[in-house]
Amino acid sequence: METLILGAGFFLWPLGFCSLLAAFVVIERLIALRASKIVPAQILPLIIAGDFKSAATAFPQSVAGRIVKFFIGESPDKDGLAAYARLEISRMERGLFLLDSVIAIAPLIGLFGTVYGLFTLFPENGGLPDQDTLTRGVGLALTTTMLGLFIAIPALFMNNLILRRIEILATRLELIVERLSDKKN
Repeated sequence: METLILGAGFFLWPLGFCSLLAAFVVIERLIALRASKIVPAQILPLIIAGDFKSAATAFPQSVAGRIVKFFIGESPDKDGLAAYARLEISRMERGLFLLDSVIAIAPLIGLFGTVYGLFTLFPENGGLPDQDTLTRGVGLALTTTMLGLFIAIPALFMNNLILRRIEILATRLELIVERLSDKKN
């Protein structure tokens, strides 16, 4: 492990930052996107029964509760309610652009490390590099590429997992919006 860290050279700092940023965004989004915070199971029977006031007061901090509260307070038309629901869904995607950036940047930093490592193999005076220079250059090239991919692959997996969770929760919210719109008519 120490060889891996030392082999990355100064590229370890931006790669480490990418790793920490990805971990922070993933953990924060997984905590924020719990079903109990978005569409609690207890709110659905209240909405189906048409008891909107109880749904809004019992779960005011959930996304579904805020949508119902907006419906009661503002009496919007169907398009207005749908627009408000889209706004709430876009809030659920908060911070994912950072994860997308890490997914794109980490392998590029690794590639830059590869190019830099290979560049160091060619001495200024021409000729062949010595054994130490060759080892360091190839080590830097391989290590930075590996670390960049090691950061990007799990980040990509978690990004897809989070986006799928948002899609499922958004579908539930759309059903609530449809139910509210039907009651208005």
